[in-house]
Amino acid sequence: MTGPLTNLLVTALAVLVTMLATMAYALRTGRQTVVDTVWGLGFVMIAAVSFATSTGHGLDARRVLVLVLTAVWGLRLAVHLHTRNRGKGEDPRYAALMRRNTGPAVPYVIKTIYWPQGAVMWIVSLPVQVAMYETAPLGIVTWLGVAVWLVGLLFETVGDLQLSRFKADPANRGKVMDRGLWAWTRHPNYFGDATVWWGLFLVACAHWAALLTVVSPVLMTHMLVNRSGKALLERRMARSRGPEYAGYLARTSGFLPRPPRRSATP
Repeated sequence: MTGPLTNLLVTALAVLVTMLATMAYALRTGRQTVVDTVWGLGFVMIAAVSFATSTGHGLDARRVLVLVLTAVWGLRLAVHLHTRNRGKGEDPRYAALMRRNTGPAVPYVIKTIYWPQGAVMWIVSLPVQVAMYETAPLGIVTWLGVAVWLVGLLFETVGDLQLSRFKADPANRGKVMDRGLWAWTRHPNYFGDATVWWGLFLVACAHWAALLTVVSPVLMTHMLVNRSGKALLERRMARSRGPEYAGYLARTSGFLPRPPRRSATP
C-alpha cells in the first residue's frame, strides 16, 4: 500500500540513482557542469515519480496541476542551462572546486557536489510530493499559488532571455547588464526560481500538514541568496568588473525587485 511516507522513500531512492548516474557521466567526460542541467530535470523526475506513486490517492486535478507546474519550470530551466553551457568548458565554480581536490575523485565529488545537490533537491521538492496526496478541492490558496508560480516563471524566463541577448552583442563585452528586469533586481533569475517554489508551496497548502513543507521555499531562497547563487556570483563579479559593478550594486536591489535608485548612493 502506498502513501506519503512510501513516496518519500521512493523519491529519495530515485534522487540517489539520478545523482550517481550524473556523477558517473561527469567523471567520464570531465565536466561536472552537467549537474546543472540535471538539477531542473531532477525535479521533473520527482514530480513524475510522485504522480505515478500517488495513483489512487489525492485529488487528480491537483496532482495533474502540480506535475504540469513542476515540469514546465524544470524543463525550461534544464533547456536553458544546457543551451548556455553547450560547447563550453567546465564552469568556473566546478573547476575551482576540482582544483582543491587532493585525493580520489569519487568520494570528493560525492561530498562536495552530488550529495549536497541531491539532498537539497529532495527537500525542496517536498511540497510537490505532499500535494500529490491531498484530497481537498482546488481553492483560492491553490490559485494564489499558481499566480505566484507564474510571476516567478516570467521573471526568470524574461531575465534569462534579456541576459542572453545582452551577452550575444559583442558591443557589450565586459559590460554589466543593467537593463530590463536587471535594472530592478540584480538577480531576476534567482528571484524567479525562489518565487516559483513559494508558489508551489501555496499550491500544496490544502491541508495544515503541508505548512511543514515551508522548509522547501525557505531552503531554496536561502541557497539562492546566501550560498550557491547570489553571494557566490557577486563575489566573482566584484573581482572581475570593478567600479562599474560597484555602481550597479549601489543602485540596484540585491534580490527583491524595486525601481533602481537614481543615485548610486545607497
